[in-house]
Amino acid sequence: MNIYFSCSITGGRDDQSAYRSIVDALLSTGHIVPTAVLADEDVLDYERSISAEEIYSRDIHWLDECDAVVAEVSTPSHGVGYEIAYALLQGKPVLCGYRADKKISKMLEGNSHSRIRVISYHQVDEFIQAIDAFLHEVSKGKFA
Repeated sequence: MNIYFSCSITGGRDDQSAYRSIVDALLSTGHIVPTAVLADEDVLDYERSISAEEIYSRDIHWLDECDAVVAEVSTPSHGVGYEIAYALLQGKPVLCGYRADKKISKMLEGNSHSRIRVISYHQVDEFIQAIDAFLHEVSKGKFA
């Protein structure tokens, strides 16, 4: 499956190691992750080399082409919120995960849209297991 992984970039990189674990898990199970670069430690340098317009066009294209969105939302991010809303408007299934010791926006927490799931986790492995289950449901057409 083609998975759009969404995470904070300019909002903060405290969860970068979790991003890396999530992306590595997705790639190791054969998924295509066009946003894999977002898990890299030097993503800020990479993003500085591209214009805002190029990033927007690139990311919208990737969102349009993906089968599902997986978002790590422990760190607030305008871009991640935008990507989640855009994906839902395009009919894409979205899984949001956040560390249990964090508070997230009530706009996410209270969202009852049929194509979004929001979960908390204690260890990144828990989120990875939830991602596997979510993508299994997506592959079976549960969100169609």
